Amino acid sequence: MEKVRRSLLALHKALVDSERITYEATIGPIPSANQFLQLLIRDPWFAWLQPLSQLVVSIDEALDGKEPPTSAMVESALKQARLLLTPSEEGEGFARHYFDALQRDPNVVMEHGEVVKMLGKAKQGMKD
Repeated sequence: MEKVRRSLLALHKALVDSERITYEATIGPIPSANQFLQLLIRDPWFAWLQPLSQLVVSIDEALDGKEPPTSAMVESALKQARLLLTPSEEGEGFARHYFDALQRDPNVVMEHGEVVKMLGKAKQGMKD
């Protein structure tokens, strides 16, 4: 689960970076890291990233708990990741924005591939 978490974090970073570039090209430069953080938290432009952020937080909480995550917790997190990371050209919300990011940014495509690979390995590990 830790490897999946790391690959989700790398994908999240690629998405944030890609959205920042698109935001700055459309709206204008973001003058500081603090202002960017505020935009990430509060601006509707970045709101679509929240489901992925929340997924990473829930995995962190499971990994940081007093007890190791149960197989049911792991399977639930993996299922949630697989469902979330299904892009859709005709969809709404995360699925649509994710599709758009995959179309415009090769770094997002690369990180998506790594997550898919990790999810496949994790699924195989659950069967063994």
